[in-house]
Amino acid sequence: MAALITYYGFLSLFPMLLLLVAALGFALHDDPQLQQQVLHSALSQFPVIGDQIEHSIHSFHGSGFALAVGIAGSLYGALGVAQALQNAFNTVWAVPQHSRPNPLTARLRGLALLGVLAVAVLASTGLAALTATAHGWPAPIDRGVRIAAVPLSVAVDTGLLLAGFKLLTRRHLRVRLLWPEALAASLTWQALLLVGTYYVGHELRGATATYGLFGVVLGLMAWIYLGAVTLVLCAESAAVRTRRLWPRGIAAPFADDARLTRADRRAYTSYATAAAYKPCEEVSVDFHEPAPRHDDGHDGHGGDGGDDDSDGKGGKGGAGQSSPVGT
Repeated sequence: MAALITYYGFLSLFPMLLLLVAALGFALHDDPQLQQQVLHSALSQFPVIGDQIEHSIHSFHGSGFALAVGIAGSLYGALGVAQALQNAFNTVWAVPQHSRPNPLTARLRGLALLGVLAVAVLASTGLAALTATAHGWPAPIDRGVRIAAVPLSVAVDTGLLLAGFKLLTRRHLRVRLLWPEALAASLTWQALLLVGTYYVGHELRGATATYGLFGVVLGLMAWIYLGAVTLVLCAESAAVRTRRLWPRGIAAPFADDARLTRADRRAYTSYATAAAYKPCEEVSVDFHEPAPRHDDGHDGHGGDGGDDDSDGKGGKGGAGQSSPVGT
């Protein structure tokens, strides 16, 4: 899932930068300093290779053709990112196939996410502009603005992630239950920015000529992948916590005769019911006690570990759990 998000994110980034530069060339042609400030605030999200991209992007100039190419390329890549995120979130939350949005609705949701993202970019740009302007203010005010900019940036990122969870998941999700993971993802992103900035400033200084174009490409893909993995892991954490899919048996994924906890049963049931493609399709899941193991000619049960709870008694040798879909 993270790899597909990385692919579309990488595919959409340069057309979006081309679109940004072209739009800035039209809208702020009388203020080159503000153009540079807005571009720098956008590229600061990629500290590993942002400076190299910023130096290379100056060859682009605002023109009608560049604007058209940027719009087409960025829409294709950005909607691909939104589609990949929707598939990832719906898979994480075990949304049945028949309940997932059709291609048209999914793309409309993607456009809505792009609108939210645009608002977040404007807010981040405003924070960056305010921080840059504070350089000319008295030192205490400058220091206070710089300190306040970090929690405000985290708040903007957290709001963006909450909106993304709501827009891209075809399940009713309560925002008050999702904010811990959204905040964790935002803090992780800020930590990645700090680590990347430190690494560039202390370890990669003067290494641009050595790595060249390959360093830009690989660094950019790695950075997008880290962000995608962070996002998917936080979504999985939210699903496990809110749907009570824990504690899980350690041996369950590796041994067919391992005892299953209630959380294991709920998880495996959701995997099966999520594969229903039609509302009229009914999926039932039953669990039975594992067959006894034969060790040295003696019958026995496979260990004492695990959670020996059952969702019901009777039936064929153990618990059963049935989950109809489409009712």
